[in-house]
Amino acid sequence: MAETSMARRNDDLPVAFLSRLSHGLTTLTSWAGALVLFINVLVVFMSVIWRYALHSPIHWAEEVARALMIALVFFGVATCTGRGGHIGVDLFLRFLPDSVRPYVVHASRWVLFLVSVGLVVSSYDLVQAARVQTTETGLPQIIYVIPVLIGSVVMMIAALEHALRASWRTILISAVGIAGLALLGYLKLSLMDDPSSAAAGLMLACFVIGILAGVPIAFTLGMSAMVFFICDPSLPFVFFSQQVAAGVDHFVLLAIPFFLLAGAAMEINGMSTRLVELIVRGMGRFRGGLNMTTVLSMAFFSGISGSKLADVAAVGGVLMPAVRRAKQDSEEAAGVFAASAVMAETIPPCVNLIVMGFVANISIGALFIAGLVPAICLLILLLIAANRFGGRINISEAYPVMRPKLQLYLGAAVGLVMIFMIGRGVMMGIATSTEISAFAVVYAIVVGRLAFGELTLKATVRMFINVASLSGVLLFIVACATSLSYALTIQMIPQQIAELLVGIGQQHGAWLFMLLTIVILCVFGAVLEGAPALIIFAPILVPIATQLGFNPLHFGIVMILAMGFGLFSPPIGLGLYTTCTICGVEMKHVIRPMAKYLAVVFVGIIIVALVPFLTTWLPGLAGY
Repeated sequence: MAETSMARRNDDLPVAFLSRLSHGLTTLTSWAGALVLFINVLVVFMSVIWRYALHSPIHWAEEVARALMIALVFFGVATCTGRGGHIGVDLFLRFLPDSVRPYVVHASRWVLFLVSVGLVVSSYDLVQAARVQTTETGLPQIIYVIPVLIGSVVMMIAALEHALRASWRTILISAVGIAGLALLGYLKLSLMDDPSSAAAGLMLACFVIGILAGVPIAFTLGMSAMVFFICDPSLPFVFFSQQVAAGVDHFVLLAIPFFLLAGAAMEINGMSTRLVELIVRGMGRFRGGLNMTTVLSMAFFSGISGSKLADVAAVGGVLMPAVRRAKQDSEEAAGVFAASAVMAETIPPCVNLIVMGFVANISIGALFIAGLVPAICLLILLLIAANRFGGRINISEAYPVMRPKLQLYLGAAVGLVMIFMIGRGVMMGIATSTEISAFAVVYAIVVGRLAFGELTLKATVRMFINVASLSGVLLFIVACATSLSYALTIQMIPQQIAELLVGIGQQHGAWLFMLLTIVILCVFGAVLEGAPALIIFAPILVPIATQLGFNPLHFGIVMILAMGFGLFSPPIGLGLYTTCTICGVEMKHVIRPMAKYLAVVFVGIIIVALVPFLTTWLPGLAGY
């Protein structure tokens, strides 16, 4: 008996060592990511000051900012892998027998490990190739690729540690299952005269299996792209990590972590709680007051945080306790949150507006302006629905202890000034969206600290660490989606889809093409999350829409709304899963009460699609 116990302890020693190593490395990457994010804010902020105030632009600033961006992504995703914070679609797992489900769930951990190994191998070759290269301004090219290797190594160790954190039976059976699938793929390739012809089919198979098995979205995309590069011998494997890194090597994408950081600062300094309380006390006297508060709060915070999931977290974390104190229906409140998140998809500075402008080559400033009127239309429809279907509340139950109104007005004023600064900068073309977002960060931290005093040094450091990790997760999805998009382009799949859709549009009318687009984006928006769906479909669909006579701004806004509808719709939408988790309810109980709100939103999307004037009028006034 003593020998058995000693053997078990010896077996656990490697796992325990790996766990300590993973924890130490992810702690380092979390701090490194926070430091990189902080330096990047300073670099962008100072470059704007130098250019406008001193008339002496810093020529290396953009290249350094892009290199820091890549470091932020890979340090952030490594940290999140260590924490187990990736999100997958687990809906299909519920249909598996209880005896099989644990092995399938655990197999996804091996997928994370294998994709990380692929990135390590590929990025090592990329580092070797970059050692003797320099950038346009003379900086060493290796600053762009060494973070990819470092982050991938830490991610590999963290993924392996998670894969070994189970019973040996589960570990071995899930590993054998993955090995069996790999062997089937190898046999298929070995029996073919031209293995590269099977690359697209295996890539699709990996994507479908990954989605069904609940593998995190980023790694489903990464696995599909990696298998393609492995199967096609004409493509060097170094292309895999090169395309992943290239997916986030863009200055404009820096606006995403910057706006997330500004929104987090405004939440931590207490502005969100003050604003929500102010709206509840103002709207609570009306029928459906709490639901109307949810809609208005989501609209307001969409102009601050940039991320819909961050909006739901910020508003839901503050408002749901008041919902329960007022004895309101928590399931219906969660449904209103989800529907409001769809409405807020086109309120700047939404992350997906930035991604759409980036991949479809549309002015991000013009998209910011074009999304306002459609959002207002959906906002009005949702407020009417909230008033019609909601009940009355007792404000004193929702807020037994109320703040002085002066504090509430001050919180709202600080947020409104920030939104005005963002909107004015975009409308006047004073700076790019990335530069404006850097100013928003500085404003949120400095002014928020002076106005409220709640953003302490410790809270600020923790905020940078958390936002760096969140940014890594979001942008790693973009990176892997870009790699998969590259593989699809090589296979001429976008061109084939384009030819098919052009034929449909020319034969049956442009509006059928618009309807098909809405359906496609609703479906893939639910499965892929926002950014990957846009990265894959926007470069295909926007040129076709332009060819068929649609304004690209109008069509882009419709795409974003349709994608958001899928993201927050049952039964697959990842955004709805997150909303239910934040609100502390089960999705099966949310579907019925939220159906009426989703129906209202869908009607609004159809109205926006049928009336292009709603999206083109305001940009036209602004000169776009």
